[in-house]
Amino acid sequence: MQADPPSTSVPGAEPDLAEKVAFLRRPQSYPMPVQRVETIETHMSWLFLTECDVYKLKKPYRHERIDYASAAARRLNCLREVRLNRRLAPDCYLGTSRLTVDARGRMSLGGSGHAVDWLVHMRRMPDSQSLERRLQAGQVGAEQIGRVVAALMTLFRSAPSARWSPRHYRRHLCASLAYTAAELRRPEFGQDVDAVEAIRAHLHRFIETHAALLAERVRDNHIVEGHGDLRPEHVYLTQPPSIVDCLEFDRELRLRDPVDELAFLAMECDRLGHPEVDAWLFAAYAERSGDAPPRALVEFHKAFNAFARAKISVWHLDDPSTGPACQWITRAADYLTRARTYAARLPAPGDIATIGAAHMPVTP
Repeated sequence: MQADPPSTSVPGAEPDLAEKVAFLRRPQSYPMPVQRVETIETHMSWLFLTECDVYKLKKPYRHERIDYASAAARRLNCLREVRLNRRLAPDCYLGTSRLTVDARGRMSLGGSGHAVDWLVHMRRMPDSQSLERRLQAGQVGAEQIGRVVAALMTLFRSAPSARWSPRHYRRHLCASLAYTAAELRRPEFGQDVDAVEAIRAHLHRFIETHAALLAERVRDNHIVEGHGDLRPEHVYLTQPPSIVDCLEFDRELRLRDPVDELAFLAMECDRLGHPEVDAWLFAAYAERSGDAPPRALVEFHKAFNAFARAKISVWHLDDPSTGPACQWITRAADYLTRARTYAARLPAPGDIATIGAAHMPVTP
């Protein structure tokens, strides 16, 4: 793995985030002809979309596993984001760009002054080709999903596996589950704490009673460094498919079973009103990998991921810039409902007869 090059910035007065955003909103700030700039603010970044390109500026954000407080940390994260995302979208991730300030205090993108920040530079993907948009338009079938799985298999086959013991994997799942539950029980987030505890207990029981199944996944090297955030809006049905915006800031969170990754995508497609994608995903996966995991494992990961997404939804309440509070409270409650639905499909302890093949059709 190639090491990231050393920083080239020098000490000096640095514009604040608002000044950087104001500069990047202006079409004349870009090195190519630009007619207009669209902006999207997320929890951790600002995106600037021109006709053909996208630039991502990371906020000086700090939260437990994430520390973007310094320009140096943001630069390293930009480099990491490009490197990791080129695994599944090599034509999209063009590199990084320096935001510089000259001796007179004038900002420029890729200029000769000293660097005050770095941005991820991407080719703009066609919005109409995102899996989310294509699902909404009714333009997705088993063939398109099969191509997505084929692209993912190139990553799953080549990615390094986690050097975890079965016990460590179970502890990792249990710790994540407990942390998610603790966050969702915070009174300021307004969630149903009884539902939160019921989901946590159900999923924890599955981990304990299906320890042998989880151990088998570890021993068979199924826990690999994957994408980590496989949502429909990150998948583009281009030729070949491009899958963008992986979870770059924490390798441990990318260490996942392919069944976990695909279950996450299936859950998000279900949320968009397309439960049929589940069967297409796992039929294609079984065909291309020779791995036909039990249906119970799929439902476990769907529930686990919905539970985690509820937590991420309520975290947005700490940042008013990401939308009204009611939006995130409602979304978190929806994810909890889905988590409870999936968890209810799990077999009772010892009920092996209810564990079917993963590629069996799912009842919505």
